[in-house]
Amino acid sequence: MNAPLSADTKIVRRQADAAPWRVTADICVVGAGIAGTSAALTAARAGRKVVLVDGLPVLGGQAVNSIIGTFCGLFANGTHGHQFTHGIADDILRELGAKEQALYYRHGPLTTVVYYDEVALARWIEEAIRQAGITVVLGAVMRRVQVEGRRIRRIELATRYGDVHVEATGFVEASGDAALVWQAGFACREPANGPVFGTQMVVLENIDEAKQPTRDQIGARMKEKGDEYGLVRREGLAFIIPGRGVAAMNMTHVETPLDPLEASTRTLDGRDQADRAVAFLRHEFPDCFGKCRVRAYGFPGIRQTRWIVGRQQLSVNDVRAGTRFPDAIGRTAWPIELHDHGTGHQWHTFPEDHVHYIPLASLTPADADNVVAAGRCIDADTAALSSVRVMGPCIAMGAAAAHALDLAGTGSVHQIDLAALATRVYDNVERTD
Repeated sequence: MNAPLSADTKIVRRQADAAPWRVTADICVVGAGIAGTSAALTAARAGRKVVLVDGLPVLGGQAVNSIIGTFCGLFANGTHGHQFTHGIADDILRELGAKEQALYYRHGPLTTVVYYDEVALARWIEEAIRQAGITVVLGAVMRRVQVEGRRIRRIELATRYGDVHVEATGFVEASGDAALVWQAGFACREPANGPVFGTQMVVLENIDEAKQPTRDQIGARMKEKGDEYGLVRREGLAFIIPGRGVAAMNMTHVETPLDPLEASTRTLDGRDQADRAVAFLRHEFPDCFGKCRVRAYGFPGIRQTRWIVGRQQLSVNDVRAGTRFPDAIGRTAWPIELHDHGTGHQWHTFPEDHVHYIPLASLTPADADNVVAAGRCIDADTAALSSVRVMGPCIAMGAAAAHALDLAGTGSVHQIDLAALATRVYDNVERTD
């Protein structure tokens, strides 16, 4: 005989003076994308108590939720260039590589790009963070940052379940939009000549891989017939992991303003652009895409919005010259990839032996002693940033941010032992095997 179901409830009301949840840590990482994930795991492996905060209710940031689908800038130029960035990159390549159809290496002609299954990457990040014992605060929006002198002491977060205050010795700014530095009142940069365009990715299923058109064929047809379909962008990319019958499509250009209402409107515009692009593919390339359907729309993909003012601004001249900085913490050879106009983008590649480096001084806000940035909000001019904000160097930046804060302790990140830091980041700056 079944026991009777309980109907017990209690009546509650919000208390106006309810105390927030309080969390303390050695290092607080703001942003759970690939840079923030790298920072959090590196700090935890160094023995630090870590809190990882993100505005989304899930981990992975754009790497997972915007369905970027590719690890770019991870390898040297050439068809089989050596790996530039290690750390968690090694773990991801090893563990996803052991899963069926979770990774695909596309070698050349410029460099090696790795396509990945976003679901597999999401689960790797979630399990790695959980097993490292990192405290996570998800779905959290920063309401206030408490600053004392040149140090951030506490961030105050709002969640749907109540307010949370996080106090830490050091902070990693990996929000992508310099949200932590901005809320703290420290100096930031914004584009002077309008937005850098983002993208709305979609995953298509039921495609015929054997009849896939080339990138040039898609681009030529977009230029020829784009007006008929109301396309904004006139070039497109398809990232296909062979054998899965799916493709991640990058065929839109979406403005990414900092105005909250306008940004929300642009999100809806991005979905509309994506639908028009899918209709274009179905009708213009029916052998490959005639039976396809949208399996998933990613979150809006953002390339650049706001970034920090560091002790040094990485310049496009530094990138082109391959300037080797004494405080280098990462490297890449990814092209300058400027999405600064609606219909296409600028693409400037480098020779096979080219390497450009990222200095710690571009990660450290000039106004703050206990904050290090990582990812797309470090200090660089627009062109330089476009060449270092991809996944490979973002992993290196996250690791360097964690190491710098670990070395700084209660002191200043501007006064750490650079020789000690160089030892820790050796694999991401020197290693060639």
